Amino acid sequence: MTSREQPGEDGTGGEHSELEHLRARVAALETGRAARAAHHRWRSFFSALLIVLGCVLTPLAATASWAAAEVDDTDRYVATVAPLASAPAVQAAAANRVTDALMSHLPLRNLLEGVAPADRPRLEKALGTLATPLENAVRGFVHGKAQDVIASDTFQRFWVDANRGIHAAVDKALTGGGGAVRISDNSVTIDLAPVVDRVKQRLVDDGMTVAGRIPQIHTDLTVLRSDRLGELKTYLQLLRIAGFWLPVLAVLSLVVGWLLSVHRRRVLVAAVLGAAVAMLALGLGLTVFREVYLNGLPASVSQPAAGAVYDILTRYLRTSVRSVVALAVVIALAAWLTGRGRRATFVRQAWQSGIHAVRAAADHAGLRTGPVGPFVHRHRAWITWILVAAAVVTYILWSYPTGWVVLVIALVLLFAMAVVEFLTEPPAPPVPPAPPAPSTPVRGPGG
Repeated sequence: MTSREQPGEDGTGGEHSELEHLRARVAALETGRAARAAHHRWRSFFSALLIVLGCVLTPLAATASWAAAEVDDTDRYVATVAPLASAPAVQAAAANRVTDALMSHLPLRNLLEGVAPADRPRLEKALGTLATPLENAVRGFVHGKAQDVIASDTFQRFWVDANRGIHAAVDKALTGGGGAVRISDNSVTIDLAPVVDRVKQRLVDDGMTVAGRIPQIHTDLTVLRSDRLGELKTYLQLLRIAGFWLPVLAVLSLVVGWLLSVHRRRVLVAAVLGAAVAMLALGLGLTVFREVYLNGLPASVSQPAAGAVYDILTRYLRTSVRSVVALAVVIALAAWLTGRGRRATFVRQAWQSGIHAVRAAADHAGLRTGPVGPFVHRHRAWITWILVAAAVVTYILWSYPTGWVVLVIALVLLFAMAVVEFLTEPPAPPVPPAPPAPSTPVRGPGG
């Protein structure tokens, strides 16, 4: 009996050992799963932190790049301020300032210098009743000549040449200095002395010789005024210094946060859309700040002119907002379309079916790709990555890409990938060798 129980005892012991082994494996798996879960939680935490940081830095980086470009790039600055010379509000404000400056040196008594001494008392007495209409007539005459000068190419050349010449010296009015554009008393002003001289010459040429005796006049056109302009200069100087590093830091934060994430495709979509929302907030902030700034201007400053200056100076920053938003939407769509979702799969299948239908029609018409089709089929992945890299390099090397530039690059890339899909043709399967013909037996003479 003992000999019969021994196998049972051995079997029970073996089952117990195997059970303990399974429990140990389950415990090890659960421990590893818990460790991986903790590891994923930390990765997700730092990923979310870096992506939020990148989204916050995105509008700051765009503003810093804009400020650095306006400060350091003379051509960019001139291209920014050149349209101001033809802005109606700025022209009207400049014409009013020139007229006021000249009229302050053109009293009516000076107009009687060429009158005969015997007639002067009678005319001076007549001026008592005609002073206001005559002064209005003279003002209208001077204002018309000022408008003619400011609306001509002369004023535009003066504007462009002055801003180009002072760019390096006064640091584009962001750090102060002398010249035609300067900062003083919390105001950004433009000296219109060359324009006044040109208007004086026009008046002399048209018969008002007394205007030639007017000394040189320095009159300023205020285009920007703020009680916190000193702080604004400091902020712009800081953004100028950060113009290179902030964009790099923003991109690195987004990329590293994406690489640390567990679900990278979904995180990529969320990251770029978050950056787009941050840029839209910047665009909204520019609009709100414009209203606050204009409402805070004193009555002596032309609000239409100040609004035109603000709009033109910030137009490239608004262009950057639209460009980044368009790029983020394109990347989000690309990430979504390459995913495994049902809708994304349906879109890809519809895309491929359409291209294959066109390819079938081309084959039916007798068009053949020859050796190109198998070559594209073998190197399709490399060709796709090269096209994507070319699109990225084009966007990076483009001087100042706009939203339309991003859209055109995306459409060209999409068309190129459609061409690759159209040309792809798997190589023809090898033709199996023909079976050998049955041999005929050779019969002898007696057969």
